[in-house]
Parts: sequence; structure tokens; C-alpha cells
Amino acid sequence: MTFADNVAHIKATIKQAQESASAHRELTLICVSKYHTVEEAKAIYDLGIRDFAENYVQGLQEKQAALPDDITWHLIGPLQSRKVKDVINQVDYFHALDRLKIAKEINKRADHVIKCFVEVNVSGEESKHGIKPEEVMPFVQACAAYPKVEIIGLMTMAPHDAPDEEKRGIFRTLRELQQAIMEKRLPGAPCSELSMGMTSDYPLAVLEGASFVRIGTAFFQSDDR
Repeated sequence: MTFADNVAHIKATIKQAQESASAHRELTLICVSKYHTVEEAKAIYDLGIRDFAENYVQGLQEKQAALPDDITWHLIGPLQSRKVKDVINQVDYFHALDRLKIAKEINKRADHVIKCFVEVNVSGEESKHGIKPEEVMPFVQACAAYPKVEIIGLMTMAPHDAPDEEKRGIFRTLRELQQAIMEKRLPGAPCSELSMGMTSDYPLAVLEGASFVRIGTAFFQSDDR
């Protein structure tokens, strides 16, 4: 399969899931380019993708320096306090906010409002980052103290090996939590977006209302499906 085939397949799969979903949402397709070369990322760019994500600060900086400047950049991995100053003004979205210490540091270092997703550990896996669902509302309320942090939505990851129905339940829980927060109209927290879904489960996430999907392997695979 070529990269062009992969992009076409991803877009067709998303369209099919959107048509099956009860509520159609505008969706941002993100190419997660970690572990892939600048040349591979550029090939995906040349196929029309304009949103790219990296997990690590160094990876984002390397790709950003080498790729066209009309890319929208997403940092999707956890961020250490000491690294905030190095990257926060280079990203358009931060998908892994889960500590007030980081929100405070972003507010200190950012020269503009940063669009952030609160990372929620819906599944309860110890290996996952993110805060507990019951902690999200007070966390978002506390973030109002930092005007350069805008909570635009919530993010989660489902267990890779979980059955489809379990994954859908996790995504549904996040959507219900997002809607509850959005209805509160909290300061600095429109919370209208959902960042969920990766290569192994993005159709399920779209069915449950994802508005940002973070796909890596499906863009770059070359073996037969």
C-alpha cells in the first residue's frame, strides 16, 4: 500500500463512521509522525494533511524546523515543567494537560492563549497518564486561574487490547463528561472538543463523537491489509 492509499483509506473510514454516527461533527485528522522521518512526514504533507503531532519536544522541534510553516502542530505527550518554555509557543494544541503545575507554567511561559485538552484516564490503567473522571470538573475550574490556558476539550486513550464495546464505552464516558463541562460554561473552558481515537480504534471514536483523531501507524504502513 502506498501512502496515498493509506490517506484515502483513513478518510473513507472516517466518512463511513461519521455517516453511521448519530451526530455528525467536524473532525480534525492528525498525523502522528513520531518514530517516522522528516521525509515520511513530508510525503504525508504532500498528500494534503496539515495537522501533525509529536509526543516529545525534541521530535516536534526537529520536524517543525524541516517541514513547511503552514502545518498546525499538536503536542500529544506529557510535558515536564522544565520543558514548557522550550516548546509551548511552538505548538497550536496541547493534548495532555493533567497537572495544575503544568497549567501554571504554561501561563507563565506562553505569549498567547494555548488551546489545551485535559487528559482523562477513563480506563483507570496505571500505565496511562491523565486524571480520574471525577477529578476533571474541579481541575477545569482550577485552570480558570490561568488565563493563557484555554480548555477546549478532553482527551483519552482506550486500552489497546480492549473489546470494541469497552472502547466505545470509554469514548462515550469522555463525551458525556465533556458535555457536562461544556454546559457549565466555565471561564476559559469552552470544552467543546474531544481528542480520542488512534489507528486501532479511530472508527469507534468517531462513532462516539470524536472531533480530533490522532493516527500514526495507519498513515505509514506499507503491508497488505
